[in-house]
Amino acid sequence: MKNIAIFASGSGSDMQSVIDGVKAGQIDGKVKLVITNKTGIFAIERAAKENITCKTFTLKEYGSHEVRDMAVLKELKENNIDLIVLAGYLSIVTPVIINEYERKIINIHPSLIPRHCGVGYYGIKVHESVIKSGDKESGATVHFVDSGADTGEIIEQVKVKVLSDDTPESLQKRVLEKEHVLLPNVVAKLCREEIK
Repeated sequence: MKNIAIFASGSGSDMQSVIDGVKAGQIDGKVKLVITNKTGIFAIERAAKENITCKTFTLKEYGSHEVRDMAVLKELKENNIDLIVLAGYLSIVTPVIINEYERKIINIHPSLIPRHCGVGYYGIKVHESVIKSGDKESGATVHFVDSGADTGEIIEQVKVKVLSDDTPESLQKRVLEKEHVLLPNVVAKLCREEIK
C-alpha cells in the first residue's frame, strides 16, 4: 500500500476523486497528507472532513520556492510518502522535491498536452485558449512532473469534444468530469506498479 500526498491550491475536487478512489477500494493506497500553498481554500475543509493531515506552506512564510520546498520535503519524509499527486496545485515544485521523488510525482492538466500548457496556462485560462484556438477537441492529461512546466512524460490522456456553443466555463465543467475519472485511474495503476 502506497502512502500518497496530494498537493492542492483550490477547491480540491480532483483531490476528492483520489480520496473517493481510495475509499471505494479502487486505489491500493492511503492519502496520508494534503499540502496546500494557500490558506482559506476548500481543499483544506475537504481534508479535515476526511480526517487527513493537511499542512499549508505559503510562499510569503518561507520567502522562496526552494526554502518552502525544503520544509515540504521534510513533511513528506516524516510521513513516508511514496507518491505525490498535484491536483490543481498552482505553484512551482522545485528540484528540491523533484530530485527526491523522480517519477513519483504526477500532475493533472486540463488540456491535451502539448496543446495549451506551460507557464500561465492554468484553470479557466486553459479553456479560454482552447476555444480561442478553434480546436475541435480538448481533454485532460496526467503526466510525470519534471523541472519544466507541463513538460514531463505523458502517462494518460482523455479527450473531450469542443462543442460549437461551448464557453470556457462549459468546456471546463465537462473536462473536469473526465479528470475525476482519469486521475484516480492513473493513481490506482501507479499504486499497483503497472506504470513504470
